[in-house]
Amino acid sequence: MNRVVLVDAVRSPFGKAGSLYQGTRADDIMVRVMRGLFERNPNLPLDQIDDVAIAAATQTGDQGMNIGRSASLLAGIPNTVPGYSVDRWCAGAMTSVTTLSGAIAMGTYDIAIAGGVEHMGNHPMGELMDPNPRYLAEKLVEGDALAMGNTAERLHDKFPHLTKERSDAYALASQQKTAAAYAAGEIQRDLIPVAVRNPELGYAVATLDEAPRPTTTMEGLAGLKTPFRAAGRVTPGNASGLNDGATAAILASESKALELGLPIKAKLVTFAFAGVEPEIMGYGPVPSTIKALKKAGLDISDIGLFEVNEAFAIQVLAFLDHFGIADDDPRVNIHGGAIAVGHPLASSGIRLMLNLVRGFELHPEVRYGLTTMCIGLGMGGTVIWENPHFTGSSTAGKGA
Repeated sequence: MNRVVLVDAVRSPFGKAGSLYQGTRADDIMVRVMRGLFERNPNLPLDQIDDVAIAAATQTGDQGMNIGRSASLLAGIPNTVPGYSVDRWCAGAMTSVTTLSGAIAMGTYDIAIAGGVEHMGNHPMGELMDPNPRYLAEKLVEGDALAMGNTAERLHDKFPHLTKERSDAYALASQQKTAAAYAAGEIQRDLIPVAVRNPELGYAVATLDEAPRPTTTMEGLAGLKTPFRAAGRVTPGNASGLNDGATAAILASESKALELGLPIKAKLVTFAFAGVEPEIMGYGPVPSTIKALKKAGLDISDIGLFEVNEAFAIQVLAFLDHFGIADDDPRVNIHGGAIAVGHPLASSGIRLMLNLVRGFELHPEVRYGLTTMCIGLGMGGTVIWENPHFTGSSTAGKGA
């Protein structure tokens, strides 16, 4: 089996749904991100790309027409290179990576491009969906399973010791870590500037995430309304927002990357997806991580860095709680997460990988890291990565 490596990854600045990118097509954001990825990797021969997989949770309009193929053509990839679209809701980009990695591992591909895009301003969550009435009539799932905020409230029900105060404290830390990462220049260097158009203000260039709220306080979070349940615990402050944005990554066999002189930012160890009750979809990362660790022959104590998608604070806390990891463990989301920068659904899996590889650079004493996320209708996905900068003096499970 070939060793699969992550050569590089980038993303657009993430905007609030229908705000920063209100006059910009989803496929144009995706194309700009792909072009930016190619521009900073001039050793990548575009005609040697074997396949392109681009994810979108809503595959209609400017996210339809097989965006994997259409965006590839617009991005300047030769028309001899095929492409396809992926949909696993929030884990779309993650699935693009894992599916292409399987082909590279078995020797069918040498180089591939993975990506994801979501314009939630153009395509509100659930647009044009037609859930089979049997889901509810035959009690295959409860109605709450079709509303992600309600599934987060159910996680609070399941784990009453994971209180709203703990969720708010976690959310505040995410905002603070994101602000610190911006101050240190850690986030900006992987953002591809995107031209945007406002109908009233004209053209501009998006260079920064729109969603972070660095002035957030516990007092402010405590006063927010709970839209999913009266006197609930999930608020706009301890959940990710509705966002627009895109991500892209280069994957290759290790031998091909070395042959072409391409950088190696992470080495794939293994991955796993798992299912849970749709009503508590946020718990999905727990079984997917257990499954991935078993496949890798590793223990949770071997993981030195965690990138957990912050769809909701309670979902991250449930993951940490299961594995006996403190809410404020320094190995977790060291540059903040989706509560601060946003979660444009199908794009977020690669953003997690982006943050992880920057963490690998900062922590050569860490050998293994993982990226994990919950997925709508009751799933979780986990990818375990090895640090190419590992010095051999790992303190993996002891904190990075």
